[in-house]
Amino acid sequence: MAMGVILYFVYVNIPFLVPAKPFVAHAIDIVQPVLIFLMLFLTFCKINVHDLKLCAWHWRLLLIQGASFLLLGLLLVIFPDFSARILVEGAMICLICPTATAAAVVTRKLGGDAAHLTTYTILVNLLAAILVPLVLPLVHPHPELNFGSSFALILGKVFPLLLCPFLAAILLRTLLPKVHAKLGQYHELSFYLWAVALTLAIGVTVKSIVHSDVSFWYQPDWEAFLWSAVLQFYFGKKIGRRYGDSISSGQALGQKNTVFAIWMGYTFFTPVTAVAAGFYSVWHNVVNSYQLYLQRKSEGESDALKN
Repeated sequence: MAMGVILYFVYVNIPFLVPAKPFVAHAIDIVQPVLIFLMLFLTFCKINVHDLKLCAWHWRLLLIQGASFLLLGLLLVIFPDFSARILVEGAMICLICPTATAAAVVTRKLGGDAAHLTTYTILVNLLAAILVPLVLPLVHPHPELNFGSSFALILGKVFPLLLCPFLAAILLRTLLPKVHAKLGQYHELSFYLWAVALTLAIGVTVKSIVHSDVSFWYQPDWEAFLWSAVLQFYFGKKIGRRYGDSISSGQALGQKNTVFAIWMGYTFFTPVTAVAAGFYSVWHNVVNSYQLYLQRKSEGESDALKN
């Protein structure tokens, strides 16, 4: 995360690199999907398709995301001049935003069930693809976007990167089982690919915040989306704990596809609203970093006891 921030500010303050900015932006647009594809592909090589099944906590988290999004949308329809409208719009995209495609990587690293997480990721992407085009035209009318075009935009944005690695892993398991088994041994590599992808994502997030009209230190946004991230992790874990799956459930609700959320802010709302997703991106990665630190510390103590 720190590297993403540093690289962004170093890059934009080197004058002779200014002409290269369009090419760098285009390169990032290509590299990010490739990294996500590779890390998901390696993760899915370790998942048996028969392990993808519905869990009781799936329905509860879908209800939380869908109902909260609808209630906030209804609030803005009834009170269009609501004083905290920007915060409510930001909360809407952070609540309905699907689980991050990289969440399966972090979930496995934390000792959770990546298969259960993957199933939920597919379900919540479908939920977002249906609810966003239905609700947002009422909240923030856009003459060029009807339900059909919005639905196609969302599917085109999220599903290729979610389904293609999954289908590729299944085909490899069927056609070249030995190669599939060999690649499955390198699933830990997906974590390091995620670290590189995170660096790029934080750079994109910083760019979104810097180029926004909202001050980076605008306290209501900063604090609101800190608590938004913490509470979603908390309630996700609390619900999952009832079914012995707190790690997967917590990551499913708390770790968001924030690049997609920023895109939603720009596409369906305003650039100012997209800043909310930028703040959320910072906080949910802080929570992830802390969880990974605790996990590594716990593993270190366990190894010390064994020795």
